[in-house]
Amino acid sequence: MKKFLIVGLGNIGSEYVHTRHNIGFQILDYFAQHHQLEWQTVKLGDRTEFKIKGRTFILLKPSTYMNLSGKAVLYHLRQEKLEPAQLLVITDDLNLPFGTIRLKSKGSDGGHNGLKDIQNALQTTLYPRFRFGISNEFGKGQQVDYVLGDWSEEESQAMPERLNKALEIIPSFGLSGLAQTMNSFNGT
Repeated sequence: MKKFLIVGLGNIGSEYVHTRHNIGFQILDYFAQHHQLEWQTVKLGDRTEFKIKGRTFILLKPSTYMNLSGKAVLYHLRQEKLEPAQLLVITDDLNLPFGTIRLKSKGSDGGHNGLKDIQNALQTTLYPRFRFGISNEFGKGQQVDYVLGDWSEEESQAMPERLNKALEIIPSFGLSGLAQTMNSFNGT
């Protein structure tokens, strides 16, 4: 495989930029900035490309809002003639402590509406995902406010180190494969 679609999940709009739910966008923005990549608005999202060692990584931030991400993912997979195994979806995860990274080759949506929509669009749960822990430090009935809330001061201070780890994960996925990337980065 020489081409990969890396999709960061998030919501469009300035009010969501620094929210926990937008970690997929944050990771891709950080990656693009680090590699001096320019975003272009395309059908159903913003896109840029990164090439290394004969591999092409298509980075995509869907413009469909989180809960309708499947439409953009399916469209771009078909446009690029890629299989779900060549897809890596970056998303937030309430079930992991803040900053914990977990890569998986498949799985349920875990109650995440973005993943649920992707699963429905692709008609499979067999696609790689990169989950970034946002923890579950919220009171009963406060989940929506928490995930759509900004990072705490402590989380913001820890974020650069976590984002630097993501810089390594994306190329590793295409160069070393998912299994090796999981061995190297899960739980870090």
